[in-house]
Formats: sequence, C-alpha cells, structure tokens
Amino acid sequence: MASETFELETAADAGTLRRVAIDPVSRVEGHGKVTLLLDENDQVRQVRLHIVEFRGFEKFIQGRPYWEVPVMVQRLCGICPVSHHLAAAKALDHVVGADRLTTSAEQLRRLMHYGQILQSHALHFFHLSSPDLLFGFDSEVGRRNIVGVAAAHPEVARKGVLLRKFGQEVIRLTAGKRVHGTGAIPGGVNRALSREERDDLLADIYTIIGWSRQAVQLVKRLHAADPTLYDTFGTFRSNILSLVGANGALDFYEGRLRARDADGRIIVDGVHVKDYVNLIREEVKPWSYMKFPFLAALGPRDGWYKVGPLARVQNCDSIPTPLAEAERREFIDYGQGKPIHAPLAYHWARMIEMLHAAETIKDLLHDDDLSGSDLMTSGSRNREGVGAIEAPRGTLIHHYRVGDDDLVTMCNLIVSTTHNNQPMNEAIRRVARRYLSGRKLSEGLLNHIEVAIRCFDPCLSCATHALGRMPLQVELLDANDRLIERLYTGS
Repeated sequence: MASETFELETAADAGTLRRVAIDPVSRVEGHGKVTLLLDENDQVRQVRLHIVEFRGFEKFIQGRPYWEVPVMVQRLCGICPVSHHLAAAKALDHVVGADRLTTSAEQLRRLMHYGQILQSHALHFFHLSSPDLLFGFDSEVGRRNIVGVAAAHPEVARKGVLLRKFGQEVIRLTAGKRVHGTGAIPGGVNRALSREERDDLLADIYTIIGWSRQAVQLVKRLHAADPTLYDTFGTFRSNILSLVGANGALDFYEGRLRARDADGRIIVDGVHVKDYVNLIREEVKPWSYMKFPFLAALGPRDGWYKVGPLARVQNCDSIPTPLAEAERREFIDYGQGKPIHAPLAYHWARMIEMLHAAETIKDLLHDDDLSGSDLMTSGSRNREGVGAIEAPRGTLIHHYRVGDDDLVTMCNLIVSTTHNNQPMNEAIRRVARRYLSGRKLSEGLLNHIEVAIRCFDPCLSCATHALGRMPLQVELLDANDRLIERLYTGS
C-alpha cells in the first residue's frame, strides 16, 4: 500500500512554508515531537512524528549473561514489561534447548500474558482514551482526564480501575510482582499457583468478564452515536501484520506471522518467527530515531503495515472464546466485507481483545496444570534464539545471539510501536489536513492530533504512559522563523 505522505516536492519549497511544532508529544519516553509545514494558504504540506531520543537497549544488553536478559529488557516499559519479559524468555528458551516447555510452564506464562493484555487494554481505554471519547476532542481541557470521567461517569471509571487491578493481580501471582517481575526464565517459570491463589482469582473472574462485555457495548454505542467521525477520523489504508495461532485463531502467546493487504487478501502466511529477518526490513530516516519496518517483498513504499488490536481482530479467522468471537463477527460485519482501517476502530477491537483475555483467564484458572511442579526443561544448547509475542500494542520480536561464555553477543528488538511508526505518521497527516488547515491554533486542535496518535496506544521506544495533562508547546513561525503565535497546554 503506497504511502500518501504529502512531502515537499523540492527542498526550495521549505523556504516559503510556515512551521508548526508540537514538542513534546504525549506518551513518549523522553522526547518526541510533531512538526507540520503549512503553505501560504495554510494548507498542510508536510507532517512528521519525530522520535528524537536514542536509548540503546540493543547495545547495552550485549555482554550480559543471557539469564539476566528477561529481567533487564522489561525496563523498556513500565506498562507492558510482561510482554518484553516473555518475548525475551521465549527467545532464550531456544538457546537453552527448551523448544517445548512443560505444560505447567506454558499455561502459567499464558496466564501471565493474558493478565497483561487485560490490564494494559483497561488502562489505555479507561484512563487515557475515554476522556476524549466520552467528552469530545474539543471539550474543556480541565475535564478531559480520568478525574473528569470519574465525576461524570463514576461507574465507567470504577470498573475501568478494577479491571486493570484484576489484571495486575494475575501478573503479581504469576510473575512475582505487578511490575518488572521475575516469573519467566529461560526454559520455563520459577513458580506455580497454589489452589488458594487460583480460587481467589476465580471468585472475581466472572464479574470481570461481565464488565469487559459492558466495555465492548460502550465502544459500540460511541460508534453508533457518531459513525461519520469514527469511520473517517485519520483514516488511511494499509497492510496489516500479526501472529496467528493454530487453525487461524487469535493467539497472543504463540503463532506464526501472517500479513494481509489493505483489501484483506493474504500476502504471506505461516511464516515462522525465526524467519522474520526474511520477511521484514527496517528503514532508517534522518528525522527520527525510531525505524520504519516494511515487508521486504513489497519494499518501503508499498510494504509498510499496522499491527495491534485492529490488525489482529481482522487478521485471524476466529477468536477461540465464545463471547469475544461473537463480538468479532459483529465487528467484521460492520466493515461490510471490507477491512476497517479507521484508527478510532482500534478502541473497539481493543475491547474485544480485553473480553477475550478475560474469558481465556477464566479457562486457564480451571486448569490444574497451573499448580503443577514440573516447571523447567532444557536440551541441546544453541547460540541463537528468536521469540515473538502479541503485546498489547502489537507484534513484539526479540532476537538474541549468545556466545559459549553465556554472554549475549547480539540483540535485535522490533517493538510493537515501531511497527506502527508509519501508520501513526499517516494518521496525523490526515488529521492535520482535515482539522489544522486554515484554522487558528487552539488546545482542542492540538488534542485532535494527540487523539490520532493515542488510537495506537503508543509506547514510543516502549515508553511508560503519562497520566493527566501533558506539557505541549506549539509555535507558529513565518518563513523567516519569526514567531507569530505560541500556545502551551499541560503542566
């Protein structure tokens, strides 16, 4: 799918344009910004999302003992550490020769990961996105936060907080801590669940499933109330990519890579994660430290794609839990036989996935293997391993090489938000052209751009989320870099 980038035709054009900078953008680890160039008619000619911080995880992992890695790499993120923890552990399973885990170890890892999906999706929707969706993008800024939601919609806020709390409790019992746990190790896990711990979780899981169903209904009501907005805001067409489990089913923990084009036709299918290097390339651009992945066979112009809930729900053939599958079918029907590409539809797909996670946790809690004692396995030692998992934000790939001295010699990470780099740029371009062109700067205008980025639930460089009002500064300059107007939002 070719990118409509609206880039400048010649370098000389830059001298006649005005520059608007949003610096920093929200939910970014360190520094990130959006820049826009407008012509003499205030029409947008260029929009870019810049990630301007270099973190270097892939380098400072080198030289560390491989068994430290699953704990170290989760410091990339405070919201989705479980995903990095498990992706690294899965990659290093192959290094220690544990190509097949014990049943208890796999079920415990699955429970940990589905708890992670539940808590992360609840956090993003209720805490970070629902204020925009419930009050409107241009609503009073002092109200547009989780405190405002609690005041105006107390039950929605309460259930959102408790949904996340339950997911965190699942993580605590399986990983040892709610954040940055140690439960997964190369070759298995280091603890099982007691019968009492399982019963404590089972006591609440049916309520959690009920609240998750209500969350799906809430998103559907929002779509029905303003379908034009939800179907067109920042909409662009692209390929999609995700892991797909056995028989084409949605599976967050295990699967093979599948990609479809913008019309829903399968491009590649059944690609083993160890062969990702033949499927995916990464382009580097001088204005961002975050890379731009694309499908190698299609090239950088036509091969970029989106990942995450909107991709996964439409890339799989089914969801293996009944309530979520029924909702998936309704979502697919909403598209009338065509893929849904609207960024705001990410929220609908995200809540379907949260319901699936809750149903899966219920099924896992009834499995006595969670309390088993056979937790570790190993085999012939290997020098290399690749692990992939569906993190809350999309496909996550960890790749390591290990020397005979047990020290890591190479690390390559493709995080979920990196896959979505080009899609986020496409979304903000369309929003900027629709809502910025010819308009006077305002806080509500800035928030439209943020809403487009927020649809993807980004952790740029796997950054932690920031709650509340984000500090933003926008400056409008003329062609001679003279300040025309400055606007601040946040703290």
